[in-house]
Amino acid sequence: MSNLLGGYLSATFNPLSGAPTTVEYLVVAGGGAGGCNGGGGGAGGLLQAAGFAVASGTALTITVGAGGAGQLYANRSGITAGSNSVFSSITATGGGQGGTESYSWGGGNGVGGNGGSGGGGGFFGGTTAGGTGVSGQGFAGGTNAGTNLNEFGGGGGAGSTGSNGVSSVASGVGGTGMCSTITGSRVFYAGGGGGGTAAPAGISGIGGGGGGGSGAYTNATSGTANTGGGGGGASNSGNGGSGIVIIRYPATQSPPASFGGANTPQISYADGYQIYTWTSSGTVTF
Repeated sequence: MSNLLGGYLSATFNPLSGAPTTVEYLVVAGGGAGGCNGGGGGAGGLLQAAGFAVASGTALTITVGAGGAGQLYANRSGITAGSNSVFSSITATGGGQGGTESYSWGGGNGVGGNGGSGGGGGFFGGTTAGGTGVSGQGFAGGTNAGTNLNEFGGGGGAGSTGSNGVSSVASGVGGTGMCSTITGSRVFYAGGGGGGTAAPAGISGIGGGGGGGSGAYTNATSGTANTGGGGGGASNSGNGGSGIVIIRYPATQSPPASFGGANTPQISYADGYQIYTWTSSGTVTF
């Protein structure tokens, strides 16, 4: 009996092979807010790669960027970009805010904000450009229509540029995000927000972007939390979606030695990997 039991154990029990030396990561920053009577918010910058070297005994910083703050029409000068997300030395840049209506008595300058992905162009008495994206993280926002002035640019996404507003037709669509399978499922992140307009509003980009609002004093949709999606533009603009940080490495290796911060990450297993997902900031030590 002892020989049979010993053979069974040796055939089925595989001890963990020690702490990882490399991990795969996905880092998505917070999306920018949409503009008031303006363009869609740009998505947060997205970075993903495998083979990132980690050392045992060193605490690595995790920062999950907040989405930018949308505003009611009366407070339109307070619209903000998204915040950066960080994993160790990897930093994804927050999305640019959508360009906002501007008159001599207040507002913005109509130009979409720069960021991981750029915000869409808003109203400023003529054609206004979308903001620029960061190379390797996201794309630019679209321009406003320029002639009618009521059709605004879509925010850029991690996978494509936000489309331009088309005069008397529609505001721009938010740029498409990027698909990741790091969790074991196909999930899109970092879609741009749709432009707001007096004509048909721009729809959101795939990957958590918010849709624009159509008509006076309407509300846009906010970007989805923990996707880095840009907020939609409208009279009352949408917030950007918060970011996310995910790492994974083989399940045959030892789990992290410790976590720091107020909240521990979500832990899951798929496709032979152990997966750690942060939706709030903290640290990890291997």
